[in-house]
Amino acid sequence: MKKICLLFLTLILLVSCKEEVQVDSLWESATYIEDTVLGEGEKKIDVEVKAGEKSVVFTISTDAENLADALKEHSLIEGEDSQYGIYIKKVNNILADYDIDGYYWSLTKDGDYLLTGADATEIADGEHYELVRTK
Repeated sequence: MKKICLLFLTLILLVSCKEEVQVDSLWESATYIEDTVLGEGEKKIDVEVKAGEKSVVFTISTDAENLADALKEHSLIEGEDSQYGIYIKKVNNILADYDIDGYYWSLTKDGDYLLTGADATEIADGEHYELVRTK
């Protein structure tokens, strides 16, 4: 019985460690791993990027009209253009591609899901956005 309990506890620890390694490995490819201030411009926005258990905030000063352009100015997003706008696959060099891993980047403003993509989201000074790696 002791051996079974010990084996069970070992399996739980291994699964826990595996999840932690996966979360940490998400950020291995990240361009920025700490909060960062970028750009110059009339508008200042905050963009919080969340992947796994970690997040960073980009404070971006820009003259861009929409969120996608403000993020592209600093190479913070990559994706594919479509008839609906950019389909964001990488944020801060972290991949979320539904066809590959079942994850995607959800876009929110102050915690509320946006009904527009990043290309169609007009920005104003003082706004806060979130890009969250979601399954």
